[in-house]
Amino acid sequence: MEENQNNSKESSVKSEIIETIKEVIIVIIFFLFIRAFIFENTKVIGPSMEPTLHENNALIVNKFEYRFTNPERGEIIVFPYKGDPSKHYIKRIIGLPGETIDIRDNTVYIDGEPLEEDYILETMEPRGDIAFPFVVPENTYFVMGDNRNNSSDSRYQDVGTIEKSKIIGHAVIRIWPLNEIGFVK
Repeated sequence: MEENQNNSKESSVKSEIIETIKEVIIVIIFFLFIRAFIFENTKVIGPSMEPTLHENNALIVNKFEYRFTNPERGEIIVFPYKGDPSKHYIKRIIGLPGETIDIRDNTVYIDGEPLEEDYILETMEPRGDIAFPFVVPENTYFVMGDNRNNSSDSRYQDVGTIEKSKIIGHAVIRIWPLNEIGFVK
Protein backbone atom coordinates (compact mmCIF):
# COMPACT_ATOMS: atom_id res chain seq x y z
CA MET A 1 0.00 0.00 0.00
CA GLU A 2 2.80 2.36 0.96
CA GLU A 3 4.53 1.65 -2.35
CA ASN A 4 1.39 2.69 -4.27
CA GLN A 5 1.26 5.98 -2.37
CA ASN A 6 4.94 6.69 -3.18
CA ASN A 7 4.37 5.88 -6.87
CA SER A 8 1.30 8.10 -6.86
CA LYS A 9 3.24 10.98 -5.25
CA GLU A 10 6.10 10.56 -7.74
CA SER A 11 3.67 10.53 -10.61
CA SER A 12 1.96 13.66 -9.27
CA VAL A 13 5.28 15.49 -8.90
CA LYS A 14 6.33 14.49 -12.42
CA SER A 15 3.00 15.69 -13.80
CA GLU A 16 3.35 18.98 -12.00
CA ILE A 17 6.89 19.51 -13.32
CA ILE A 18 5.78 18.72 -16.88
CA GLU A 19 2.87 21.16 -16.62
CA THR A 20 5.15 23.90 -15.25
CA ILE A 21 7.63 23.34 -18.10
CA LYS A 22 4.78 23.56 -20.65
CA GLU A 23 3.58 26.84 -19.12
CA VAL A 24 7.09 28.33 -19.16
CA ILE A 25 7.52 27.33 -22.82
CA ILE A 26 4.17 28.93 -23.72
CA VAL A 27 5.16 32.17 -21.96
CA ILE A 28 8.54 32.22 -23.74
CA ILE A 29 6.93 31.61 -27.14
CA PHE A 30 4.36 34.35 -26.45
CA PHE A 31 7.12 36.79 -25.40
CA LEU A 32 9.20 36.00 -28.50
CA PHE A 33 6.15 36.48 -30.74
CA ILE A 34 5.42 39.89 -29.15
CA ARG A 35 9.07 40.95 -29.50
CA ALA A 36 9.39 39.73 -33.09
CA PHE A 37 6.18 41.16 -34.49
CA ILE A 38 4.57 43.74 -32.21
CA PHE A 39 6.76 45.61 -29.70
CA GLU A 40 10.47 45.94 -29.06
CA ASN A 41 12.49 48.01 -26.66
CA THR A 42 15.47 50.13 -27.69
CA LYS A 43 17.82 52.64 -26.13
CA VAL A 44 18.80 56.10 -27.34
CA ILE A 45 22.53 56.38 -28.05
CA GLY A 46 23.89 59.89 -28.54
CA PRO A 47 22.44 63.41 -28.52
CA SER A 48 20.92 63.59 -32.04
CA MET A 49 17.29 63.63 -30.82
CA GLU A 50 17.68 66.21 -28.04
CA PRO A 51 15.66 67.89 -26.62
CA THR A 52 12.93 65.29 -27.35
CA LEU A 53 14.96 62.21 -26.41
CA HIS A 54 18.16 61.99 -24.40
CA GLU A 55 21.09 59.60 -24.19
CA ASN A 56 20.09 56.31 -22.49
CA ASN A 57 16.33 56.91 -22.71
CA ALA A 58 14.65 53.52 -23.08
CA LEU A 59 11.80 53.34 -25.58
CA ILE A 60 9.09 50.92 -26.63
CA VAL A 61 8.86 50.67 -30.42
CA ASN A 62 5.63 49.65 -32.15
CA LYS A 63 6.71 47.25 -34.91
CA PHE A 64 3.18 46.33 -35.94
CA GLU A 65 1.54 49.62 -36.95
CA TYR A 66 3.37 50.24 -40.24
CA ARG A 67 2.19 46.91 -41.62
CA PHE A 68 -1.23 48.57 -42.05
CA THR A 69 -0.50 52.30 -42.20
CA ASN A 70 2.14 54.60 -43.64
CA PRO A 71 4.48 56.60 -41.44
CA GLU A 72 3.52 60.25 -41.01
CA ARG A 73 5.56 63.42 -40.82
CA GLY A 74 6.71 64.11 -37.28
CA GLU A 75 6.75 60.49 -36.13
CA ILE A 76 9.95 59.21 -34.56
CA ILE A 77 11.13 55.95 -36.11
CA VAL A 78 13.83 53.36 -35.53
CA PHE A 79 15.75 51.89 -38.46
CA PRO A 80 19.06 50.10 -39.12
CA TYR A 81 22.01 52.23 -40.19
CA LYS A 82 22.98 51.28 -43.77
CA GLY A 83 26.69 51.27 -42.97
CA ASP A 84 26.24 48.84 -40.05
CA PRO A 85 22.78 47.24 -39.80
CA SER A 86 23.52 46.11 -36.23
CA LYS A 87 23.30 49.79 -35.24
CA HIS A 88 19.83 51.32 -34.97
CA TYR A 89 19.17 54.99 -35.60
CA ILE A 90 16.30 56.97 -34.08
CA LYS A 91 15.13 59.97 -36.13
CA ARG A 92 12.05 62.06 -36.91
CA ILE A 93 10.26 61.76 -40.27
CA ILE A 94 10.48 65.10 -42.07
CA GLY A 95 9.75 64.32 -45.72
CA LEU A 96 7.27 61.89 -47.23
CA PRO A 97 7.57 60.02 -50.56
CA GLY A 98 7.43 62.35 -53.57
CA GLU A 99 7.89 65.57 -51.58
CA THR A 100 10.60 68.10 -52.37
CA ILE A 101 12.81 68.96 -49.40
CA ASP A 102 14.81 72.16 -49.41
CA ILE A 103 16.97 73.56 -46.65
CA ARG A 104 17.82 77.23 -46.95
CA ASP A 105 18.17 80.14 -44.56
CA ASN A 106 18.42 77.60 -41.69
CA THR A 107 14.87 76.39 -42.38
CA VAL A 108 13.43 73.15 -43.79
CA TYR A 109 10.95 73.63 -46.64
CA ILE A 110 8.52 70.96 -47.83
CA ASP A 111 7.23 71.58 -51.36
CA GLY A 112 8.14 75.25 -50.96
CA GLU A 113 6.44 75.74 -47.56
CA PRO A 114 8.46 76.21 -44.35
CA LEU A 115 8.11 73.31 -41.92
CA GLU A 116 6.84 74.27 -38.45
CA GLU A 117 9.16 72.61 -35.95
CA ASP A 118 8.55 73.46 -32.30
CA TYR A 119 10.91 70.69 -31.14
CA ILE A 120 14.05 72.47 -32.43
CA LEU A 121 15.93 74.53 -29.84
CA GLU A 122 18.72 76.12 -31.86
CA THR A 123 19.31 77.54 -35.31
CA MET A 124 20.14 74.81 -37.80
CA GLU A 125 23.55 75.16 -39.41
CA PRO A 126 24.14 73.89 -42.97
CA ARG A 127 25.15 70.21 -42.84
CA GLY A 128 25.22 67.16 -45.08
CA ASP A 129 26.56 66.05 -48.43
CA ILE A 130 23.42 65.86 -50.60
CA ALA A 131 22.22 68.61 -52.92
CA PHE A 132 19.03 70.54 -52.20
CA PRO A 133 16.31 70.79 -53.31
CA PHE A 134 15.93 67.02 -52.94
CA VAL A 135 12.96 64.92 -54.08
CA VAL A 136 12.18 62.05 -51.70
CA PRO A 137 12.02 58.80 -53.72
CA GLU A 138 8.85 56.70 -53.68
CA ASN A 139 8.46 54.32 -50.71
CA THR A 140 11.16 56.19 -48.74
CA TYR A 141 11.20 58.82 -45.99
CA PHE A 142 13.52 61.74 -45.32
CA VAL A 143 14.52 61.76 -41.64
CA MET A 144 16.38 64.19 -39.40
CA GLY A 145 17.41 64.34 -35.77
CA ASP A 146 15.88 67.06 -33.59
CA ASN A 147 19.39 68.20 -32.65
CA ARG A 148 20.11 69.21 -36.24
CA ASN A 149 23.64 70.42 -35.58
CA ASN A 150 24.62 67.05 -34.11
CA SER A 151 22.76 64.48 -36.20
CA SER A 152 23.75 62.02 -38.90
CA ASP A 153 20.53 61.79 -40.93
CA SER A 154 19.07 61.91 -44.46
CA ARG A 155 21.17 64.99 -45.26
CA TYR A 156 24.09 62.56 -45.53
CA GLN A 157 24.45 59.94 -48.27
CA ASP A 158 25.57 57.23 -45.84
CA VAL A 159 22.15 57.45 -44.14
CA GLY A 160 20.01 58.61 -47.06
CA THR A 161 16.28 58.19 -47.20
CA ILE A 162 14.73 55.26 -45.35
CA GLU A 163 12.71 52.62 -47.18
CA LYS A 164 9.41 51.79 -45.50
CA SER A 165 10.40 48.10 -45.48
CA LYS A 166 13.54 48.97 -43.49
CA ILE A 167 11.71 50.81 -40.71
CA ILE A 168 11.82 48.70 -37.55
CA GLY A 169 9.03 50.67 -35.93
CA HIS A 170 7.52 53.81 -34.46
CA ALA A 171 8.92 54.97 -31.10
CA VAL A 172 5.79 55.38 -28.98
CA ILE A 173 6.58 55.17 -25.26
CA ARG A 174 9.56 56.23 -23.15
CA ILE A 175 10.03 53.80 -20.24
CA TRP A 176 13.28 55.15 -18.79
CA PRO A 177 14.10 57.22 -16.86
CA LEU A 178 11.12 56.68 -14.58
CA ASN A 179 10.44 60.40 -14.12
CA GLU A 180 9.97 60.75 -17.91
CA ILE A 181 7.69 57.75 -18.55
CA GLY A 182 5.07 58.54 -21.15
CA PHE A 183 4.22 58.78 -24.82
CA VAL A 184 6.91 60.10 -27.17
CA LYS A 185 5.73 63.26 -28.93
